[in-house]
Amino acid sequence: MTPPPTVDLLIEARWIIPVEPSDTTLEHHAVAVLDGRIVDILPTADARQRYAAAETVSLTEHVLIPGLVNLHCHAAMTLMRGLADDLPLMRWLNEAIWPAETRHASTTFVRDGSLLAAAEMLRGGITTCNDMYFYPEATAEAFSRLGLRGVLGITVIEFPSQYASDADDYLSKGLATFDAWRDDPLIHFTLSPHAPYTVADKTLERVASLADELELPIHIHIHETLSEINDSLRDFGQRPISRLDQLGLLGPNLIGVHAVHLDDGDIDRLTLHNCAIAHCPTSNMKLASGAAPAARLLDRGLNVGLGTDGAASNNRLDLFREMQQASLLAKLTTGDAAALPAHRALRMATLDGARALGLDHLIGSLSPGKAADLCAVRVSDPDALPCFHPVSHLVHVLGRHDVSDVWVAGRPRVQGGRLLQITNTELLSTARLWQNRLRQ
Repeated sequence: MTPPPTVDLLIEARWIIPVEPSDTTLEHHAVAVLDGRIVDILPTADARQRYAAAETVSLTEHVLIPGLVNLHCHAAMTLMRGLADDLPLMRWLNEAIWPAETRHASTTFVRDGSLLAAAEMLRGGITTCNDMYFYPEATAEAFSRLGLRGVLGITVIEFPSQYASDADDYLSKGLATFDAWRDDPLIHFTLSPHAPYTVADKTLERVASLADELELPIHIHIHETLSEINDSLRDFGQRPISRLDQLGLLGPNLIGVHAVHLDDGDIDRLTLHNCAIAHCPTSNMKLASGAAPAARLLDRGLNVGLGTDGAASNNRLDLFREMQQASLLAKLTTGDAAALPAHRALRMATLDGARALGLDHLIGSLSPGKAADLCAVRVSDPDALPCFHPVSHLVHVLGRHDVSDVWVAGRPRVQGGRLLQITNTELLSTARLWQNRLRQ
């Protein structure tokens, strides 16, 4: 008799929501994992007979979902969490954030801040983070240490900082990091011009050329505030999205962050070029920037993922909250209770984010051949019961505190709610050190 094939890991769950196919919830199923990849999803009873597992994890009160994809973040800014609240965007930047960065930004600042951010995200079920910040090599080190899948921005801005002197210097240093890390299986890259109002035409054209040459996505803030649009009309005679179109940046590889203030022409351009949008509802509300028309963009067929933005403006890196905020905000702004249902919000936080990054062949849903980036969410507390529809619970009842286990490429990163790669003692020490430095 032929022995059953061996797998590294068999995860048995009360429910599995694979995201693909849509609106699918599997009960009493198991995921088989070999060499960091999903090889099968099948009923638990069949899995026990079909496979010999080196390790079996039984999640009898859990929902198993793909790892969440944070489509926009500034991880190192976790060190500035709550540094300045109740300010609009430009005052927040000019009076608090940019001065603090001028004084403190360094390789150590970014590595420590990114370490805190990676720990927070993994504990909250986020397995992939699309980041934009200075010193990307330090972010890569932090993400790699904790085993978070990272997409790092080759950040470009015109004005000098502690990191670089001008746009050419930013690109040169970012491309050096790209070369150093390009073969790491968990580290990916984007070209990340900060925003149309901080990057000149010549630099944007070079970014477009590099994106084609290196086959990288472009990650850029767009139309976050009305003042940004008014300034562009004054300085360039056109809206920012129109300017980006003219300079050759719009396309399927563009991830436009925020996209709050859009007119019909803006939406037509984004649709024509099949751009992706990173919707950051909590940050947009907290900075009083407005509410992005996410439901309308989805209706037009645009790919819309979810981002937390940085912890300095959110103030947490929590995609469970972003899923609920996105769903409720869409219902409120459209007057339609059916707008952005729970299953759509979950897809935005998983597969749509992966698609925007060009990684949907690898992550974002649970299917054979994809990486085993997985998140288990406990549904056992009395205040979370009864549970009639697990997808609805994920968006409207449960939260990051219910995440029990997380795997990235089949390797455990969180187990029983405990982060495996770093201690709370080290994280607390790091946070307190920087709190004292920034307070001074």
